[in-house]
Amino acid sequence: MEAFLTSTAVVALAEIGDKTMLLAIVLAARLRAPWQIIAGIFAATVANHALAALVGREVAGLLEAPWFRIAVALGFIAMAAWTLLPDKLDDDEASVRQRGGAFLTTLVSFFLVEMGDKTQIATIALAAHYQSVAVVAAGTTLGMMLANGPAVFLGEALVKRVSLKATRIAAALLFFVLGIWQLGEILGWFGQ
Repeated sequence: MEAFLTSTAVVALAEIGDKTMLLAIVLAARLRAPWQIIAGIFAATVANHALAALVGREVAGLLEAPWFRIAVALGFIAMAAWTLLPDKLDDDEASVRQRGGAFLTTLVSFFLVEMGDKTQIATIALAAHYQSVAVVAAGTTLGMMLANGPAVFLGEALVKRVSLKATRIAAALLFFVLGIWQLGEILGWFGQ
């Protein structure tokens, strides 16, 4: 349950103001098919995060060395710093065109934009830490849906009311705490 809840919270907070959330708002405004967009986000996230969690678990399984666990912990701390930087859509991502319907447009757009994104990297790190593909992928997918579902339906009104800076700071603190916690476990800071 810890892996699921942590994965959900980390990704839900990290996703606020992320480029995929901005993409959800753009798609909702342009395509005006909220349920198809939600379905596309869900399908893309399940595929992307399941692959990311699989990579995380496999890498952790192959590299049980303390240096790798330290690298994962430092990765969480680096994610804290990265989360503090606001995202924006690139010009080519802002010019999304509807091809193949709202579902297919959203599925392809979200899958591609999520590649190398901080929530995908967080999914890899979480799976490496918890070594559970299904639980981490389910948690990170729920986190994405919790952040992007309201973005699709409420769009820009939501962005105007939710402090993106405060949310980024909360997400950064969560990543930082996870990194310090893992470092502490590895280095024996908390006693055995």
